[in-house]
Amino acid sequence: MFYYLIALLVIALDQLTKWMIVKKMEYGESIEIIENLLYITSHRNRGAAWGILQGQMWFFYIITIAVIIGLVYYIQKMAKGSILLGAALALMLGGAIGNFIDRVARQEVVDFVHAYIFSYSFPVFNVADAALSIGVGLLVIHMFLEEKNAKEKDNG
Repeated sequence: MFYYLIALLVIALDQLTKWMIVKKMEYGESIEIIENLLYITSHRNRGAAWGILQGQMWFFYIITIAVIIGLVYYIQKMAKGSILLGAALALMLGGAIGNFIDRVARQEVVDFVHAYIFSYSFPVFNVADAALSIGVGLLVIHMFLEEKNAKEKDNG
């Protein structure tokens, strides 16, 4: 149950921030937070990460439903023994649902975090995207730790 609360927190924070952007900012408007590093920029995306597959909503609906089902299954079956795995899956679940809500309700995803990393303009993203990315990162760490533990166990 704890992992679903994490997912709900991600969804709530994601939807609240997106609602604020839609209500308080004009599309394309940008607010400087840290000069040459971080901006809040009202942006919309009809595709996937970095704007790929623009306008393919039915594809995203099907894929996202499959991902959500898979994440719930793995939370139920695998996360009980590992807080790291459970947190990773919960973050991914919350992120997937957050962007899914946008696609269903708006036919586009609201993005607003715009970062510049060493003068590279990183694609604009949102809380759901960040949760997905952090979840995947934690999943990779979990997999490395599991592999390390398995090797140590095999080697005595």
